[in-house]
Amino acid sequence: MNIMKSSLAFVAIGLSVNTAASTLDSARAIESQINQSAAQSQGRIDQSAEASLSMRAEIEALREEVKNLTVYRDHLARLVDSQEGEKSSLKEQIAGIQETRQGVVPLMYQMIDGLKTLIETDKPIKRDQRLARIAKLEFMMAQADISDAEKYRRILEAYQIEMDYGTKLGLYQGKVALSPSESIQADLLYLGRVAFVARSLDGQRYWAWNDSTSQWQALEANVGTDLDKAYAMASKQIAPGLISLPVSVNVEGQ
Repeated sequence: MNIMKSSLAFVAIGLSVNTAASTLDSARAIESQINQSAAQSQGRIDQSAEASLSMRAEIEALREEVKNLTVYRDHLARLVDSQEGEKSSLKEQIAGIQETRQGVVPLMYQMIDGLKTLIETDKPIKRDQRLARIAKLEFMMAQADISDAEKYRRILEAYQIEMDYGTKLGLYQGKVALSPSESIQADLLYLGRVAFVARSLDGQRYWAWNDSTSQWQALEANVGTDLDKAYAMASKQIAPGLISLPVSVNVEGQ
C-alpha cells in the first residue's frame, strides 16, 4: 500500500514537472513573440518618426519656397507697375517729340533762309563756297534718309562756320570783279567781317572792299607795306602782331 502511494506520488511529481516545463516553454515562446512584436513595433515607430521628420523638412522647404515665390511675385508686380509707368512716360515723350518735330522743321527752314540772306548781304568772302553750302542744306532737307537731328546738326555746323568768318584772319585765292567787264585772280585776305582786302598775284596792286558801294576800291601803293605784313601773318610766315587794315573804305571819303 505504501509502495503504491509512493509510486503515485512519483507519477504526480513527474506530471507536475512536465506540466511546469511545458508552461515554461510556452511562457518563453510567448516572451519571444512579445519581444519580436515589440521590435517590429519599435521599427515601425522608428520608420514613422523618420517619415515624420522627413515630412516636416519637406514642409519647411515648401514654406520657404512659398515665401521666396511670394517675394518674387511682389518683385514682378513692382516691375510691371514700373514698366507701365515707363510706357506711359514714353507715350508722352513720343507725343512731345512729334510736336517738337513739327516746330523744329519750320525752324530749320528759317535758319537756312537766314544764312542765305546773311551771305548775300555780307562781304563776298568765299561767297560761292558759302552759297554752295546753303544749296546742300536746302537739298538735304528733302532727303528722307537723313534724320531731323542730323539735319539740325549740319545747319548748326554751317552757322558755326559763318561765325568763324566773323572772328578769324583768313587768306585764300579768288576772283575780284574790278568792274562789270574786268575780273582778276587775286590773293584775298579777311579779318573777321571788319576788313576784306585783295592783292594782285604779282603783289603790286591792292584793293579793299567798300561796304557802302559793295564794290572793290583801289588802294594807294603806300599801304602795301602794312598789307604785306598782314598777308605774311595770315600765311603764318611771321608771328602774330599788330596790323593796319582798311575798314570799308569809301572812295569819296578817301
